[in-house]
Amino acid sequence: MTLAACVAVLSSPRAWSAQASPSPAQAHQAGAAESLYLQLSSVGLDPARVFKVRGASLDRSAIHITLDDGTIAFTKDVQGRITGAFFEGDGEVLLAPPNQVERKSMSLFTGMAILEERFATAYFRFNDNTAAELQPGLRAPEQAEQFAARWEQTARNLAQVDAMRLLSTFSELLPSGGAISNLETEAKTADADDRMLHVRVRGNKLGVFDLLFDSTATEQVEAGQSKAAANGDPYYDVWTSFSPQEPGPRQPASVKRPQTLPAETESYEDRILVRRYVIDAHVTPPKQLDCSVEMQFEVRRGGWRFLAFELSRFLQVRSVQSDGTPVEFIHNPAVEGTRLARSGNDILAVIFPEPVRKGQKISLHFTYAGEVLAEAGKGLLNVGERGTWYPNRGMAMADFDLTFHYPAGWTLLATGKPEPFPSQAQPAQAVPPSAGDEQVSRWVSERPIPVAGFDLGKYVRGVAQAGNVAVETYATLAVERDFPKPPPPTIEIDPKGTLPHISEPLITPLTPSPARNATAVAEAAAQAIRYYADRFGPFPYSKLALTQLPGPESQGWPGLVFLSSYAFLNRAERQDLKMPPATALLDQLVPAHEAAHQWWGDLITWRTYRDQWFSEGLANYSALMMLQEKDPAGFRVVMEKYRKDLANKDKDGNILKDQGPVTLGSRLVSSRFPEGYQAINYGRGTWLFHMLRSMLQDAAREGGRKDLGGKVGEEPFVQALRRVRERYEGKAISTRELLQVFTEDLPPSLRYEGRASLDWFLEGWVNGTSLPRLELHNVKFTQKANATVATGVIQQKDAPEDLVTSVPIYAVVPGKAPTLLGRVFADGEETSFHLSAPLGTHKLLLDPNGTILTAPK
Repeated sequence: MTLAACVAVLSSPRAWSAQASPSPAQAHQAGAAESLYLQLSSVGLDPARVFKVRGASLDRSAIHITLDDGTIAFTKDVQGRITGAFFEGDGEVLLAPPNQVERKSMSLFTGMAILEERFATAYFRFNDNTAAELQPGLRAPEQAEQFAARWEQTARNLAQVDAMRLLSTFSELLPSGGAISNLETEAKTADADDRMLHVRVRGNKLGVFDLLFDSTATEQVEAGQSKAAANGDPYYDVWTSFSPQEPGPRQPASVKRPQTLPAETESYEDRILVRRYVIDAHVTPPKQLDCSVEMQFEVRRGGWRFLAFELSRFLQVRSVQSDGTPVEFIHNPAVEGTRLARSGNDILAVIFPEPVRKGQKISLHFTYAGEVLAEAGKGLLNVGERGTWYPNRGMAMADFDLTFHYPAGWTLLATGKPEPFPSQAQPAQAVPPSAGDEQVSRWVSERPIPVAGFDLGKYVRGVAQAGNVAVETYATLAVERDFPKPPPPTIEIDPKGTLPHISEPLITPLTPSPARNATAVAEAAAQAIRYYADRFGPFPYSKLALTQLPGPESQGWPGLVFLSSYAFLNRAERQDLKMPPATALLDQLVPAHEAAHQWWGDLITWRTYRDQWFSEGLANYSALMMLQEKDPAGFRVVMEKYRKDLANKDKDGNILKDQGPVTLGSRLVSSRFPEGYQAINYGRGTWLFHMLRSMLQDAAREGGRKDLGGKVGEEPFVQALRRVRERYEGKAISTRELLQVFTEDLPPSLRYEGRASLDWFLEGWVNGTSLPRLELHNVKFTQKANATVATGVIQQKDAPEDLVTSVPIYAVVPGKAPTLLGRVFADGEETSFHLSAPLGTHKLLLDPNGTILTAPK
């Protein structure tokens, strides 16, 4: 997978809501923004604002909350504003997701497609006039002081959750360059489009959960819950997330909305456009990183003062400057269990002294240090284990100029191309190549890239060539300390005698050495690059470096791949570990998979988290295309594994496929199915591309193209992918945009109801979760003069009524290979067909080559 898939996105607006405190580096310089932040994060209840409440309600888009009867206490003022309330009594929440995907997601976690839950307590946090909206239902209180005292500490603890989000709103009202004044009396007014309501509810059945409305998020409505998986690991389960104006299949896209904070639901247009990073990093193995980072960006929309970035929680920020002037910053922990927290990252907020202007060019300078590296073995470090090593706002193409200082005896690789240092006329950037025991290297990106990284180790180098692309591998002499050891040799006891019966000589397996296989891995990656370049266009960069990464996961960067130690095993070493055949094949394909990410994920990125599946699915399928040509049986083994994985059940009988469609992206990682993302985005995503390719191949054969393999690149699927590359390189692509490219030359046989559209595939398969069962019934043959007419019924079981599937039907003639008659759209439970078949046809086969993702047999 790409590292961007791991660290470049935040899990949701909930990701940055957490218990927070200023970083130690800034504790001595509390300014206006920090003072406001501390007040927002610790505000308690006001005994003078306790009321009986009856028949009050709040509506935010699809969220409807009623306070039928109870007591409510509002928070004390924070600079003249009420920002929260605590309720106890009898209330109800109603939330109706807008579509089938979201209703199924809601049902998976709550047991109901429409959330309807009564609650006894709720904590409200808001940045708008929520308090005024509740006023008509308020009455004189009883025992106000006792109520406020009973819930005071709870309210103060919960206040920390949304302090950063509220600061993003109220920072725009801070006086420029002065102390805090009363925000209520400020002449300025907050952005009318910025409305946030977060409600933490203790439901009578569901326990504690969250409801969120945030007008600045692309998906403005969210509900979810922090929950531990069966193994105790924490997760944040997103029950539903959507925009009330989400476009339907045939509706225009909604208006672009600049977003307050980076998020996994990142908007189509960020409020800034990052142009360039200049990073000077001192790396001291085995753990320490010390960085000076200059980030140059342009303001797309002005009027704001708050800007947030993602940064590893293990890095302590010392200073932030804007165009040479110190500015306030706050480093805020992420919510436990969210993807942001699991990736080791937090939020770093920067508050500008003045509102920025549209078109303004700003240079931010960060200094920070911390232990973000982890030692896994002798000369083997895990650089990616501890989160994002430089401040970023997610997937955004930018230029990178990276300088690294590191000890002698180590090898450092980074994204970009090694470049000489500028002349002494620029002393700030002129660094000598070595100074005593220190090495210095500079790496400059060859084109704008979405993310940058580096790796450091004591490596042995392997080299291969793919045309004009240099392919290098870097591996250590040994695997990490916790790498699994092969099971010991077994001795069979002869039941008829007293001596052991040794069927073959006992050979103790050698300890794996990645360095021993470095050149073979380099050649495997080079071979993949040659294969892809012939089909998808030239490799995007001048080189590819693959460095050993401890653990089973791999991570891809532009021009740089962190390759799992498992990928450096040879066939014998995999056999020694008793790997299942499919697992061994997939480990062998990792270099090809990660090489494919250089096109799908790095050169072309995804639009939102709902489109991220294309990167993993297409990179994986690209590698499997190679396997299919070389080892068709092995290809079938892998595809069958993916099919069976989707049908796995948990202890409660829930089927993994029902976790959701590929378009739920990182939401597939949940307490119910921690492995859901892997099985669905990789497994089902791979199958979706295989189905699409197979449909196009069959349609071409029906159209008279007999030889699709005569010339590389003539295959319709490959031609479409080349068009995708040409149009979207250096850009982000959505799922709909991707399928639109395939629609352009859609053959008649794939036009459901005569329309040149793949909406049926998008709605039923990409946005679906089905593993249908297909059966053939009532087959009859009628002999004509020169042909046979075949009729019958296709039954589609265990599938939604509106699922449409393109099903290939083959004729069997004695003494000949099965012949493709054509594809039939199975629409609903039963579909009749009428096809012309060759003379002598006596049997029909449904999808004999297994090109449809059906249920395991």
